[in-house]
Amino acid sequence: MNRTEFVAAVAERGGLSQSDADRALTAVLEEVEALVKNHDKLTIPGWLTVSTSERAARTGRNPQTGEPVQIAATTVVKLAPGSKLKAAAKS
Repeated sequence: MNRTEFVAAVAERGGLSQSDADRALTAVLEEVEALVKNHDKLTIPGWLTVSTSERAARTGRNPQTGEPVQIAATTVVKLAPGSKLKAAAKS
């Protein structure tokens, strides 16, 4: 499913126009982006948790040559499914 199909499905399920559903989706995604930029955590109980985590610098290996390669520290986004999302995947 792509964004257009998702917006259409949300509009139908929520009784909204497609433009209202698209604006709502855009607002939600922009807010998630702002939370990630501020290293805040979003928890929607039963559905999803979005957080950031710091990954320390480390030494890796080039798989072709076997030479050690320095991998820089970085911040990663973590997504954790909640119980309702996990249950939906099992059915």
